[in-house]
Amino acid sequence: MKCIVYQGRRKPDHYLFVESEAGFGRVPEALTRLFGGFQLVMELDLAARSKLAGADPAAVESQIMEVGYYLQLPPR
Repeated sequence: MKCIVYQGRRKPDHYLFVESEAGFGRVPEALTRLFGGFQLVMELDLAARSKLAGADPAAVESQIMEVGYYLQLPPR
């Protein structure tokens, strides 16, 4: 699955993964307001990756398919 990764404007260590720009329709407006909107970071193909810096690509893809987006928070 190809996806687009955005970074929170107010919270630059938070990332939002969506399948496409049209996928923003499934992201809650409250989340967008909380992060001050999002800016494009990169496009990537999850199927071509065996791991990501902060998440399992299979889990990210599953979440995107079920919920419409995946929110990656910074490690605690």
